[in-house]
Amino acid sequence: MRRTTPGGRTAGRGTGDHAPARPAAGGRPARGRGPVRFGPSAPESGLPVLPDLARVCAAAADRTSPEPPGGGAALREAARGYWARRGAAVTAEDVVAAPGAPPLLLALLAALGGDVLMPRPCPAWWIPQVRLLGRAAYSVPTPAECGGVPDPFALLETVRRVRAEGGDPRVLLLSPADDPTGTVAAPEAVGEACEAAVAEGLHVVSDETWCDTLHAPHGTVLFSPAERWPDQVTVLYDTVGALLPAAWPAAVARFPATAAGAARRTDTLDLLTALGALVAGPVGAAAAHALGEPGPVADRVRTATALHARVAAAAHRVVLACGALSLPPEAGRHLYADLGPLRGRLAALGVTDSLELEDHLSRRLGTPVPGGHRFGEAPDTLRVRLSTGPLLGATPEQRTGSLTAPDPLALPQVRRALDRLGAALGGPARAAPP
Repeated sequence: MRRTTPGGRTAGRGTGDHAPARPAAGGRPARGRGPVRFGPSAPESGLPVLPDLARVCAAAADRTSPEPPGGGAALREAARGYWARRGAAVTAEDVVAAPGAPPLLLALLAALGGDVLMPRPCPAWWIPQVRLLGRAAYSVPTPAECGGVPDPFALLETVRRVRAEGGDPRVLLLSPADDPTGTVAAPEAVGEACEAAVAEGLHVVSDETWCDTLHAPHGTVLFSPAERWPDQVTVLYDTVGALLPAAWPAAVARFPATAAGAARRTDTLDLLTALGALVAGPVGAAAAHALGEPGPVADRVRTATALHARVAAAAHRVVLACGALSLPPEAGRHLYADLGPLRGRLAALGVTDSLELEDHLSRRLGTPVPGGHRFGEAPDTLRVRLSTGPLLGATPEQRTGSLTAPDPLALPQVRRALDRLGAALGGPARAAPP
C-alpha cells in the first residue's frame, strides 16, 4: 500500500521519514532572519475587533492582576462549557489556560517528556517549541488527501527506527483541521494515525484551533481523537483561531480525566508559573466571554468563516488556473500551494527554492507569504501558505465592507487582490469564475 502526498512524495511501508525535522527557517537564513524570529504567525482574520468583545475587554481594563496560573475559575469554566456543548465530558479542573498556544504547548511538551513526532508540513510554531526544550522533532509525511495527520505506516516505521537508534518518541502532535494546508482530515485518517500512535505508547496532542472555521460545517465531519481515546489525548485550543483577535492571546488545553492526566496538568501548571505565562486580566475576561459563545460572538464566527471560505475558494481557483497545485481549502483562513509545476517559470526569475519563493511572493503581494521551509518542508520545495486575510482589503473599512457585502468577490478591493495573486503566480489576469 502506497500513497502520494500533495507535494508528490510517497508514503507507505518502508518509507517513514525518521530524520529530525529541519528548523523552521530551513537550511540557510534569509538576510538576517532567524528561524524563530521570522516565524510566521497564524493566519489572521483581517477583520476589526467585534464590538461586543471590545466592551468586555474595556470593562476589565482596570484589573491590575493577571489571571492566576492556568486561568481563573471563570475562564476555565467557560472552556469547560465550550467543550461540553461539543459533547466532551470535562470538568474545569481538567482545563489549563495560557497566554497563547506556544507557551501552553511548550509547558505541555516539557511535562510529557520525550521526543515528538508531527506531520509534514506542520504549523510553523510547533518545531521551535520542541527545539527550545532540547528535544528531537521527527517529521512524518501526510496522506495524499489531507494535511494535519501523519500517514500511519510512515508513523509506525518512524517510531520503530527512532527507538532502534536510541531515541525516545513519546508524543504525536496533530491537527484535524490543519494549518498550514487548510484541510480537514477525514475521521478515518485521524483514527488510523492515532490508533498507530496509541499502539506504540505515544500520547497524542490534538491541536483543534481551527475546528470552528469549517468552510462547510454541515458537510464536513471533524473528528477529535479525544472522542475515541479520551485517556491518551490532550486537546489544545487557541482562541485566536475563531474567537479572539491575535493581539489578545489566550489558549486552553483539556487534560485526560485520569491520574496521569492530573499529574501532567500539575506539571504543566508548574512550568507556566515558572515562565510567568499568565493570561492578562482583560484578555481573560474577553476569552471567558468568547468561549461562552453568546449571540454576537457566534454570529461573527459564522459570517467571518463564510467570508474566508468564499475568498479561499476563489484564491484556490486562481492557484489552479496558474498551473500550480493545491488541495481545496476546507477550514481556516489559508490554503497551501505547491508551485512545483511552475519551477521552470520561477527559475527564470531567480526563484529556485522556498526561501526565494517566499521573498519573491512577499515582495510582489506586499504581505508575508511564508514558504514551505517554515512548516518543516525541505527548502528545495516550492510551497507556500497563502492567507485570505490580506485579500479582504487594505483598510479596516474595506475589510468590514467585505464582511457585510452580499457578494464579497464582486468588491473592487477583493477582485484587485485576486488579480494581484494571479499576476504574482504568472497566471491569467482574472480569477476563474466559480
